[in-house]
Amino acid sequence: MEATAELSYALNTFYFLVCGALVMWMAAGFSMLEAGLVRTKNTTEILTKNVVLFAIACTMYMVVGYYIMYGGGIFLDGLMADGVAGAEEPAGYAPSADFYFQVVFVATAMSIVSGAVAERMKLFAFLIFAVVMTAFIYPMEGSWTWGGNPVFGLYTLGDLGFLDFAGSGIVHMAGAAAGLAGVLTIGARKGKYGADGSVNAMPGANMPLATLGTFILWMGWFGFNGGSVLATATVSDANSVAVVFLNTNAAASGGCIVALLAAKAAFGKADLTMALNGCLAGLVAITAGPDTPSPLAATFIGGLGGALVVGSIVTLDKLKIDDPVGAISVHGTVGLLGLLAVPFTNSDASISGQLIGGATIFVWVFVTSFLTFKLIGFVMPVRVSDEEEEMGSDIAECGLEAYPEFKA
Repeated sequence: MEATAELSYALNTFYFLVCGALVMWMAAGFSMLEAGLVRTKNTTEILTKNVVLFAIACTMYMVVGYYIMYGGGIFLDGLMADGVAGAEEPAGYAPSADFYFQVVFVATAMSIVSGAVAERMKLFAFLIFAVVMTAFIYPMEGSWTWGGNPVFGLYTLGDLGFLDFAGSGIVHMAGAAAGLAGVLTIGARKGKYGADGSVNAMPGANMPLATLGTFILWMGWFGFNGGSVLATATVSDANSVAVVFLNTNAAASGGCIVALLAAKAAFGKADLTMALNGCLAGLVAITAGPDTPSPLAATFIGGLGGALVVGSIVTLDKLKIDDPVGAISVHGTVGLLGLLAVPFTNSDASISGQLIGGATIFVWVFVTSFLTFKLIGFVMPVRVSDEEEEMGSDIAECGLEAYPEFKA
């Protein structure tokens, strides 16, 4: 390999690994966000879910998920050998670095489910679902999108004009679809909705933690979107990375501002949780196409996400779909918005292609997830009992309180 090619290979591989580490840092963000938005009695359990789901995702994607999505052999046979510097005609980066970058995306999709079903789903039922989601459900839809394979041999999404740069649909809407299936299976938290149709607030226990989690996610998103450029060793690639970083930050800012203003207009108060979800909504909205808009357009797209997420959260509550952290709205409703925004800044995408691609992802993930939750229910309880819910999952499931010295 020529010296220039070796340097390019090393730089691209290093960039992949650093971006993958940033995306892994998002697992900490999801953990802190969810720990802040659930009640104290369910904090240890939600943290346990987030740690263990990450480990399951890494293991199952290595064992079979990556093979389904991209090929390459169970247990990644040959992947390490292919990535050795000096191999004939090597890729622009080490294949093992590509696997590492992909696997943290899988964990991100699964983290979305955790928030949606928080405070009333059995721990081990959730973990069994995580095995199926990361080993099969996500890799299958990933094989039709980023993998480029025909959907059940019928049509290829790329040929229809479907584009999703970093995963507004492939990762975020997929996680939300699975979360929605879980919420519809297990129902709302006890006392959330009154018989008269009223919605009872169940405030999160720790707003500082939720805010910290949002900032961690915002930072990690630069790896999520920036790493999806897939290279940084040339002037062109470096410029593309810079544009993606800039637009990602602009969209998050726009989402935060608009969500806060929308919440003030709707509720008469500056709602911190809506502002936090607005930041995340802006990030989700730009993720499908952060490489082509101008910074002002990216801010506008993020702002649309911020407005939409406020309306979506309120609407789901009216429909008695109980989502403690707003995950379905942030990642699902706004994920679809992100897909539909791409054709307005990228002529390679089409509205019809984005709609068909989004529908393919949603239907596949929702139906298979719903069936999986039902099948798990035949084997073990999926929902905690009324007594366990009243006690809190920390004691009932983990035997350990997050705040043992705190008394309400």
